[in-house]
Amino acid sequence: MSLLFRDDAYLKEAKAMVAAVTEQGVILDRALFYPTGGGQPGDMGRLDWAGASCAIVDARKGTGDEVVLIVQEGDPMPETGMQVTQILDWDRRHAHMRVHTALHLLSVVIPLGVTGGQIGTEKGRLDFDMPEPPEDKAALEQALNALIERDLLISEQWITDAELEANPGLVKTMSVQPPKGAGRVRLVRIGDEAEQIDLQPCGGTHVACSAEIGPVRIGKIENKGRNNRRVHLHLES
Repeated sequence: MSLLFRDDAYLKEAKAMVAAVTEQGVILDRALFYPTGGGQPGDMGRLDWAGASCAIVDARKGTGDEVVLIVQEGDPMPETGMQVTQILDWDRRHAHMRVHTALHLLSVVIPLGVTGGQIGTEKGRLDFDMPEPPEDKAALEQALNALIERDLLISEQWITDAELEANPGLVKTMSVQPPKGAGRVRLVRIGDEAEQIDLQPCGGTHVACSAEIGPVRIGKIENKGRNNRRVHLHLES
């Protein structure tokens, strides 16, 4: 299966063929919709085909690289072999991209192990292995916005499973390990090789440059158990 969302996170519309229709949903041969995973919600949008349309209310991982599209209850379903046009709810996806990249930068200004996270359209959060709350939340927020304003380039590269094993420091998430077994792992870099700000395994969608995130605010910091603090982040525009 061709994962279009991974090849081009800015692609808003794409044609595809229906590979299968199951009890779970519709599977296409080319996946524009990002499936729920890594704290990032599945995409929404619609499918159009000859004189008909259905709303896609979620996208989930299937077998292997398959993406299963969940159709709004009561909507018509395309048939196997049909050509359809995938149309993304772009505003929602783009908000997820902004929040996701902002959370990567939050893990830079708070350089501690990450124990969990969640991405939304207006806000997100990371859980950190943090015994005590930060002394100066305003200073963290200022540092985070300063990184965003630098308009840092976001890019990707691929390494082998063996290279990742040899560089365990790349993995910031303590509770969820990056997917292995396919032979290679995708890394998301913020900055360039001359001045790299962050590099970590990630399969999600991101903006192309940090300035696209816009200003952010660090919200409440919650105690979620021994050595665990939840830091909330909000988009301000």
